[in-house]
Parts: sequence; C-alpha cells; structure tokens
Amino acid sequence: MASQRPAEDRRGRLLELIRARGFASLPELSGALGVSESTVRRDLDYLEESGGARRTHGGALYAGPSPKLPHFEQRQSAQWSQKRQIAAAAVQLIEDGDTVLLDGGSTTYEVARLLVGRPLQIVTNSLPVANLFTSDAHVDLVLIGGYVHGRTGVSLGPYANHMLRELNVRRAVLSVAGVHYEGYYNSNLLLVETERAMMDAADEVIVVADSTKFGHKSLAHMCPLERVQQVVVDDGVDPIWREKLAEAGAKVKLAGPMPVEIPSAPTATDDSSAPFDS
Repeated sequence: MASQRPAEDRRGRLLELIRARGFASLPELSGALGVSESTVRRDLDYLEESGGARRTHGGALYAGPSPKLPHFEQRQSAQWSQKRQIAAAAVQLIEDGDTVLLDGGSTTYEVARLLVGRPLQIVTNSLPVANLFTSDAHVDLVLIGGYVHGRTGVSLGPYANHMLRELNVRRAVLSVAGVHYEGYYNSNLLLVETERAMMDAADEVIVVADSTKFGHKSLAHMCPLERVQQVVVDDGVDPIWREKLAEAGAKVKLAGPMPVEIPSAPTATDDSSAPFDS
C-alpha cells in the first residue's frame, strides 16, 4: 500500500492541475510534476478510466464534476450522456479562430469543456464557463458583466444586455429549456432578454438541446423557430421535429455515435405553420 501512495498523490496533483487549467499539455504536466511524459500518459490513462480527465492530442481535458451550483447539480444526472454527445457534435460546427459566444446552460458548459485548448475568442456571461478558459493561453476571453444570478452563475440584466449590443460574434451557442412549434423557450425572464441580445450579436445561432426539451414550453418565449440557424440534438428526437426544424430553415445535427447532419429545407411546400401534437 505504501508503494501505491506516491502514485495516488501524483495522480491527485495531476487531476488538480488539469481541473484548474481546463486543458493542459503533456510537457506542461510533465514539467509541473517533475516526471516523464510517459509517466504522465500512464496516469492520464488511469484518470480517463475513472472519469476525471479525457485524453486529447497532446494533452488532457478536465472531465470531472461540473461546478457546485444548484443549476448544475440538479442537471448533472439528467440526460448527461446525451448532453456530452450533443457537445461533441456541436464543437464540430466551430472553426479555429472563431469568436464564439456561450451562455450558461449545462449543455453549453459541456461544449465549453471541449473547446478548451483551441485557438478561439470566447465571449460568455457564465462564470463557470469563463473559469474553464482563464488559464488557457490559446483563448482570448471576454466576460459579460451585470447582475449575477446566484443559482446559475450567469450575468443577466440591463448591464449585460448593453455590453452585448456593443459586440459581434461569429457564432452563439445557447441552451434552452423548451422547444415548441411556437419557438424556443427558457425558464427565466431576465435570461431570455439577455439571450435575445446574444442572438442579435451573432452571425449564426446554434441551439444545443437534448430530445426531452422538444414538444415543451417554458416560462418565457425566447424566439420563433426561424430565428435559429443550427440545432444540435441527440438522435432520440422524434423525426417530426427534424422535419419541423428543417422547414423553419435550421440545419439539424443529430448527436450520437455517428453524428448526422440534416440540411435545412426553407422551400418546403407542405403546410409547416399548422400546430401538431407535442
């Protein structure tokens, strides 16, 4: 047992380094721990099997628990495998060098974790998301200010909205609480106002949502279906929703073991305005 202790201590230090930085390269980890890169690789294999870290080309990403906020703790077990699949599919839509705006949703947080280490400009109103990038030398980070909602750790309200009106981003990635034939919904009135400002600041809007959100409304209507250009959802979504979103002009990317992209169909001739059962 005594011989195992140094390895356990080293792995604990290794995981803490990755957690603090979000992403760390093999040379960085090797230098910080004073061990060879081959030792770091073996430790990363162990941490990956235990779910604490995820190996990437040239380094590792933190893959442990989400921030200790009620918003994340309540959602951590709900559709978590689907959310991670959605995140993996969504990052394929983002190119190196993009300016990307990320909101504070739990699915968007998974997207953010996969963007750590890539050369990007990140704009966010989420303290947990911003924390992922604060030690990332590859990222230029802009944090939106304003009233901080304690349950979610996101900035909302007039100050946040004013700052967003001064910005332009290539892509905005947003989470939603509901998708209905009348449009996209979220559960907080101030959040919806800020997300509308985010949409106005973006050349392209990407919604990430698991299939359980479809066919449901929430407290506040965010925008009509036609306002969103890309939707990433797990492959459990009902096919009627794939058709409905395509008719509204959105490209649909189905997340799963083999992500599938369904192109938009803005010229569809069927009656897409009629409500249907949800």
